[in-house]
Order: sequence, then C-alpha cells, then structure tokens
Amino acid sequence: MHPLLAACLIVGALSAAGAFPASATGSTGRTAPPAASAAPAGDGILTAMRRDLGLTRAQAETRLRAERAASALDPVARRTAGGAYAGSWFDPARGRLTVALTPRATPAARRAIETAGADVRTVAHSARLLDGVKARIDRMSAPAGVSGWHVDPRVNKVVVDIARSARSDNDVQGFLSRARATGPVTVRTIRSAPRTLAAGTVGGDPYYTGNVRCSIGFSVYGGFVTAGHCAQPGAGVNGWDGSYIGTFQGSSFPDNDYAWVSVGSGWWTVPVVLGWGTVPDQLVRGSAVAPVGSSVCRSGSTSHWHCGTVLALNETVNYSQGAVHQLTRTNACAEPGDSGGSFITGDQAQGVTSGGWGNCSSGGETWFQPVNEILNRYGLTLHTY
Repeated sequence: MHPLLAACLIVGALSAAGAFPASATGSTGRTAPPAASAAPAGDGILTAMRRDLGLTRAQAETRLRAERAASALDPVARRTAGGAYAGSWFDPARGRLTVALTPRATPAARRAIETAGADVRTVAHSARLLDGVKARIDRMSAPAGVSGWHVDPRVNKVVVDIARSARSDNDVQGFLSRARATGPVTVRTIRSAPRTLAAGTVGGDPYYTGNVRCSIGFSVYGGFVTAGHCAQPGAGVNGWDGSYIGTFQGSSFPDNDYAWVSVGSGWWTVPVVLGWGTVPDQLVRGSAVAPVGSSVCRSGSTSHWHCGTVLALNETVNYSQGAVHQLTRTNACAEPGDSGGSFITGDQAQGVTSGGWGNCSSGGETWFQPVNEILNRYGLTLHTY
C-alpha cells in the first residue's frame, strides 16, 4: 500500500471515531501555542533527528522541549525589548534562546528577558536597522551569481551569499559594492547557486501537474498548501495513483513561492506528515515558528525524511526565475521532486520546500516558505490534530 493511502486510512479511521478536536486557528491562519505534553514529537521526528543530527532519543526530546520554550519566549522578548531588539536565535549547546539587544535596551528590559529564561548579548545594530538594509538590497537587481541575502542576528549584519564560481564576476562585484553601501553587510561564499526542486514525472509520487512532480506540504481545511513554482492557478492536480485530486486555487512565484490546492473527488485532508516507511507518520498540532538554531525535519516525495537546523529567517533567494522573499534557510537536504513538501519542528508545521543546492548524498542547504504566511495570504486554516 502506498504511504499516502496508508496515512489517509489510519487518520481517517481516527476521524471517524471522533478523535479530531476542532481547530482554533481562525481566519488569520495563526494557531495557538503548543500545549506542554509528555512527548514533544512522534517517533518519526525523533528517529530522523537521531539519524541526521547525531542525537540520542533522550537528547532529541530534550532539545525539542527547549526549542518549544524558545519559540514561546521569542515574541515576548521582542515586545519587551522594543526598538533595542536585534534578533534572536536558539543555542543548541545551552538549550536556551539568545536575544541580541543594542545598548539602548533598558536595564529593566534586560532583567526581564534574562528572568524569562533567555541569554542576552549586546550588539551594535538593531533588527529594525538591519531589516531596513535588507529592504534596500531587495530593491536592487541581482546578477545570477548572487544566491541571496538575509539578516543574521548572530553576526549582527546582513549576509550576502555568492556562488563560489562567481566570486570574480564583475557584475557580482558591482552588486556587492552597492550592497555594502546600504549598511552593515558581510559576504559569504557557498558551493552552488540554489534552484527550485520540482522534477519531471516519475511513478509513485504524491502529485503531478502536467509533466512536473512536486510534494504535498500541509493539509488545510479544503485542500493543501505547497510550492508556487509547481503550477499556476487553474492547473489540475493528479495524485500518486493518477486519480484527479483538485485544482490550484492560488499560486505565487517568483516574489513568493507558495500555493494552495483545493481537494475533491474522494480525496480528503488529514493533519499528517508522511514518514514514507522510513519513520512513522507525524501528526501536525500547530504552526509555532521555530527560531534560528532550532532543529527542523523535512518530508518530500524524492528524498523522504531528513533533518537539519534553521540557519536564517526572512531570506531573499535569487533563483534564475527571479528573487523570492521571506524564505527560511536550513541545512536539511532536499532533491528535485521534494518541492512543496513539509518542514516541521516537533509537531509544529514550519513551511513548504522551495529550493536549495546540493543533494542528500553530499549535503547542501534548502529553503522553505513559512506556512503561516501562506495561511494568512489565502485565509486558510491549518488542519491540526
């Protein structure tokens, strides 16, 4: 039996037995913070974290609980710091959130953030200033050798990535000169430029649009979300078995890379991320955002389950088709055909796979479009358990 069908049958039986509580996300697409529980994630997440992050089961459970606490603390620290806030990240070694503050932070704000359980670091530039620098770079036209750019709170600068092969390119050097003139900018060289991860049609995969294969992201009431580069609005979608699933109702690419597909013809939605027989399927319980430094796992129809770490938020990625904004960078690997697939931390949905470089043999990096942005854009409600 195909894993997708197995998941539908298993969770469908739970639904028939009355096991699904009503979702409380509302029209904004936001979900309530996760409630504390004895198990921070299902066996699928824990197994993949043990394999890809080199953790024991106990270490994986401890890390997920610490990441859950950091996710809840992060927005509180941002509000407390106000204009002195300079970003934050999760420190796996300490199991705590680190909050960067400028010297403008009041002693009372610093004490409140430390008392709440975060470490504090003093830096020169506020998040507001760095976001302004990134916004100015977003308005620039980038040559192909420039892979992307993002605010990195750990170095307190905007990081611009360039492909190793383009370091001496005149257009790239000209772009870097203009970027440095906007404010605090540093340059990082990566092995290869990112690409989207759709693939030509092959058998036994979640869905097809024409000659393109992509992966289902997360179930929403009425359909599912996925990557925008997989198809345009109005495109029909067929499932792994060739049967008709539904239609792309909304899609945006480039600038964004998100879409949603309405489901019908006997298909229904379930709050599950597939384990593909490698690990058990994972239930989805919400969409609390994981800070930089948190663990994250990905499911896709080509490379199946892999885990890594959140490296950056709100990154602009310069694909050959055009720039895409507000992506999250990870070092979880992915391959063609994984586009649109699920990124999840513990039981919290994070986003849908957009693109990357490298592969799951030699390693690489992958970007996802945050799921809450997609929910808000189309007024969708995440299907949670």
